[in-house]
Amino acid sequence: MQIAILDDYQNVALSTADWVPVTARADVTVFNDHLADVDELVERLAPFDVVMVMRERTPLPRNVIERLPRLRMIASTGPQNASIDMATTAEAGIHVAHTGGSVASTVELTWALILGAARNLVVERQAVADGGWQTTVGRELDRRVLGVLGLGRIGARVARIGEAFGMDVVAWSTNLTPEAAQQAGARYLPREEFFAAADVLTVHLKLGERSRGLVGPAELAAMKPTALLVNTSRGPIVDETALVDALRSGSIAGAALDVFDIEPLPADHPLRRHANVLATPHIGYVADRPYRIFFRDAVNAITAWLDGQG
Repeated sequence: MQIAILDDYQNVALSTADWVPVTARADVTVFNDHLADVDELVERLAPFDVVMVMRERTPLPRNVIERLPRLRMIASTGPQNASIDMATTAEAGIHVAHTGGSVASTVELTWALILGAARNLVVERQAVADGGWQTTVGRELDRRVLGVLGLGRIGARVARIGEAFGMDVVAWSTNLTPEAAQQAGARYLPREEFFAAADVLTVHLKLGERSRGLVGPAELAAMKPTALLVNTSRGPIVDETALVDALRSGSIAGAALDVFDIEPLPADHPLRRHANVLATPHIGYVADRPYRIFFRDAVNAITAWLDGQG
């Protein structure tokens, strides 16, 4: 039995959980690099019976799965993975298992990005490292407007922290009601007012047909020229081309981003080098506790499948 663990960028998969129940019965191969080319990916995965994917780092669409006749199981970290073609796995009789997770790390990173962007922490840290001193004037968040786009498990927690910072927390999403917003400690605003009101706009929606490109040219144009946009959800929710244009033109003040249309972000992408962008490499869930849950549950799921319980 051959098992592949994909995209273990930090090379921690085998040390984060006890893999003995699996390694005693199967050969496990860990890949630390990422392959985006479909043909190269298929060639790599062809010898494996089981593939473990880390969230959506490596998508498994129909044109990949159908070319892997040996594949019998996919273990995916997190409670869901929209980048796996579940219809194709069902047709092929491939068992797909998911794991638990934790949203706290993404909530915490959201606030790290908000505070880092508001107080220019990267610029000021570099000034100190270069032998300099104060170079910018930061912005205070107290009594500013925090716009939360989506009040689910993550957005609601982000909203509560905004309230603790003394911010005026407003929220909008397609199905949000004023009553639900109030229960999460936010004030509902209709769409036509929401984007214009936010001093900090933070995105917390699931990616789907309704949310793809939801923050587009019109929404960015409606925002204040002093506003910051923060996205720790999924890159395609924000129209990337429109965002780059808004940053270049100064129609918004800056962005703090953990997610992108293409990941890893291409080396020559403008979001890597724009002065008003604080960018991190999709690390919202990359923390000790979520990783322990991910790999523990993956071991349990693979072991159960080897036992014929899948």
